[in-house]
Amino acid sequence: MDGVLIDSEPLHFEVDQMVLRKLNINESKSYLERFVGYTNCAMWQIIQNEYSIEKTIDELIELQMTTKLHFLEKSDYKAIDGIKELLEEIRLNKIPMGIASSSPRVFIEAVINKIGISQYFDNWISGEEVEKSKPEPDVFLKISELLGVNPDKCIVIEDSKSGTIAAKKAGMKCIGYKNINSGNQDLSIADLIIDRIPEINVHTMKELMR
Repeated sequence: MDGVLIDSEPLHFEVDQMVLRKLNINESKSYLERFVGYTNCAMWQIIQNEYSIEKTIDELIELQMTTKLHFLEKSDYKAIDGIKELLEEIRLNKIPMGIASSSPRVFIEAVINKIGISQYFDNWISGEEVEKSKPEPDVFLKISELLGVNPDKCIVIEDSKSGTIAAKKAGMKCIGYKNINSGNQDLSIADLIIDRIPEINVHTMKELMR
């Protein structure tokens, strides 16, 4: 979702750096880039171990999410260029769509309501609702189950290394979207790599499934 439907990675980087500074940890954006596609829980477990942070994981996530939701509400973030047109085309072709995001459900719903695209999706799921987060395939396998579509008939659009790995582990086709705001992400295992969302359409996807 983040970096594909909405260009929210800069928000995540800014808020995460802000939270780290409150913990007297000064880290650059490049340090945080490796966590793109990770759940908040997975990210904070790593950082907590690296810096011996006394706060609990739940306390860290609460601080992080309260700040992010506040910033999102006050922001003027819009859908990524071309995404609404793509979603509309897919819907007109009666192709089921779902969101499988590492963000918490409350953030997923805040985002899709803010940019006005919730009506396009049949279901959505957070990586925090499955046993293992990206780069494991659990979240993608769960959304395919909810949609009633076999994994080998699914196409994932991803902007992160961990997401592309998860999609391929799930046995799905993957389109890697090189969003410059998502940092330096290795998307090389994707079946197709694009620089802009308008590069793809339903015809592109059908060709990818051949």
